Amino acid sequence: MTTSDSGKDITLRIAQNPEADELLGRSPLAALVGMLLDQQVPMEWAFTGPYTLAERMGSDDLDAGRIAAYDPDAFTELFTTKPALHRYPGSMAQRVQQLCQFLVAEYDGDASAVWRDAATGDDLLERLNALPGFGTQKARIFLALLGKQFGVRPKGWREAAGPYGEAGSHRSVADITGPESLSEVRAYKQEAKAAAKATKTSAKTTAKTTKTAKAAKKPGGSSPDK
Repeated sequence: MTTSDSGKDITLRIAQNPEADELLGRSPLAALVGMLLDQQVPMEWAFTGPYTLAERMGSDDLDAGRIAAYDPDAFTELFTTKPALHRYPGSMAQRVQQLCQFLVAEYDGDASAVWRDAATGDDLLERLNALPGFGTQKARIFLALLGKQFGVRPKGWREAAGPYGEAGSHRSVADITGPESLSEVRAYKQEAKAAAKATKTSAKTTAKTTKTAKAAKKPGGSSPDK
């Protein structure tokens, strides 16, 4: 296990797989790749991906330089071989390789350099947001993960992470510490998805009602009084 900035060994329970979680805890690149893969698949699947990839590459860790230089077709095959590493293995293989190429170009292949000397939470968020495949939401979630479980806590990190940085929340992978919290995070995501769907449906209904009302007011239009 690696040691966090607070001096404590890092023990994760995100992948719900001891070997995969052990790799995430000691390998900054594995953690980044897991976060990159965390979309449109269960969180456990995404964060087990780095461990499976390392196995298929015949190693006990991921190396940014090696991945960056890997033949693209051969690298894609590592993802598509059954069981596939992702629901969209081809596109995700490309994104992982692009991430590693960026790390090699900007950080000499050292993933931890992305956050090692970040002065503030906003600085770290900017760095994460610049990574290929990391939008603002993903960057904020990973920032929260770094702060909550890796002890990476530059000034203002909670604020920079937005709601994902809130203490005691169960919004994202940053809050998963075992099966129970995984269930709570999954329940939160389902509720948020249902609420978003309800809001979208309501907006469509309102728009349709407004459109009908406007049509009725036009000359020749039918109105309830006719």
